[in-house]
Amino acid sequence: MNKEEIIAKINGFLVDEFEVDNDDIEPDANLKDTLGLDSLDYVDLVVSIESNFGVKLVEADFVGIATFQDFYDLIETKLKAKAV
Repeated sequence: MNKEEIIAKINGFLVDEFEVDNDDIEPDANLKDTLGLDSLDYVDLVVSIESNFGVKLVEADFVGIATFQDFYDLIETKLKAKAV
């Protein structure tokens, strides 16, 4: 899966499951503010990532994640590690 496919898949389920306006999803936008995430939403986000990509996320993975680009990069890194 290439980076564009990862981004499209993430944006698709964010729009569907988190009811985010696709126009609000920009690489440099703040992930937490744009999605309006609380602690329970983070759990839903982790479950969505696990079911859509087959990778596990832990709390430490979110340290330093501020923007959508950071999040895309995290998922890409996890997928590459899984493929090894």
